Amino acid sequence: MKISPFVALSLSLFILPIQAAETNYPDLPPHAQVDAALSGHINVLNAETGVRIEQVNQRKWESGNYEFNLRAGSAHRQVVNVDQNLKEWDVALERPLRLINKVMIDSDIGEEVVTRANFALGDARHEAGRTLLHLWFNWQREQVQVTQWQQQVDNLTQQALTTEKRLKAGDAPRMELSQANAAVAQATVSLHQARMRAELAGNELIRQFPLIVLPSRLEPSEPLPIAENFNYWKQTILNDNHELEMVRSERRIQQMLAQRSRADRLPDPTVGLRYSSEMGGNEKVTGVYLTIPISFGVRSANAENAEYQAQIAGDREIAVQRRLEGDIYAAHTQALSSYQIWLQAREAAASIRQNADLVSRAYSLGESNLSETLTARRLALESALAESLMRLDANEARYRLLLDAHQLWTSDAEPHGAH
Repeated sequence: MKISPFVALSLSLFILPIQAAETNYPDLPPHAQVDAALSGHINVLNAETGVRIEQVNQRKWESGNYEFNLRAGSAHRQVVNVDQNLKEWDVALERPLRLINKVMIDSDIGEEVVTRANFALGDARHEAGRTLLHLWFNWQREQVQVTQWQQQVDNLTQQALTTEKRLKAGDAPRMELSQANAAVAQATVSLHQARMRAELAGNELIRQFPLIVLPSRLEPSEPLPIAENFNYWKQTILNDNHELEMVRSERRIQQMLAQRSRADRLPDPTVGLRYSSEMGGNEKVTGVYLTIPISFGVRSANAENAEYQAQIAGDREIAVQRRLEGDIYAAHTQALSSYQIWLQAREAAASIRQNADLVSRAYSLGESNLSETLTARRLALESALAESLMRLDANEARYRLLLDAHQLWTSDAEPHGAH
């Protein structure tokens, strides 16, 4: 079925704002700040240094450990019955030579160690992103509690003023005014405690990520449902996972080291050039010599040991993949459940808040007592706070899933793709 240009344009105008809102993430720090903060995290900087170290190691693998050796010596020759001492000397230049198959294996190992370091860098950046996301929502939770307790203090203060008016009018006993003022004092203490926790949470965030600027005010963002099923998230995360790629690279390195040990059963020869002056300089000797080590089981033992190391690396890869599958299931389940819990908490908070407003209005009209009003206010606060915290939990769980799938805070510097 063909779609007219007008309909296509209308659909695009409708979809673009949704995509823009999805990409901007108003309840998260700006992407530029996040990118700079993650790049400046100490673990990421150390991982970048690790990449440079492995690049140096790559040159070492490609050049090999062998060096030229210069040998020199001198001697005196004494001819029997002639009473003649002759000075002699010799010099030799030698170097072990790697067999061609070992040169190729070493080159592959050098390339793979750099690949592993790059995946370690990506994993360090990803873990830093997880830490930033966790600290950011911790700070938001404390800020929400500050806001809720501030509203509670304002509401209870207004309630105390209403009680004072009723007291002056003779419609309320003095004990109710004391109760109202006590409720204000208790809420004020909780407000100060919430502010202290928010300050500590913000300080922890800034301490680890100094480039993040904490906004003075945050707009609440309603959670979005998880659209795709578990299999989608499992495949998406596993197909581009730095930790899994890192252990896979380690397994490949161990396999190549085992291959290198097997190849090393055939020793590398040492080739040398020799020049000597004998018989007091009357004889000049030039020659080439070849040295081949003879092993008595050490090389075979090293090869067998490398095989076991490769097996351990393969088992470690399987263990990491199984753990990741469990983590993905837990993250997906948490994202789904958190969203449903938030929906229920929102409905409950709306009903309890409406009931609190009715009880408060009834008290102002003299139709209810202060204890019922304060209880309704307390329940309204608890339900509103629970709804706000559930909203943050749902948002964090969804963002955590997006982050693990590399659909949040992506960077072009990260290595991608499975081998």
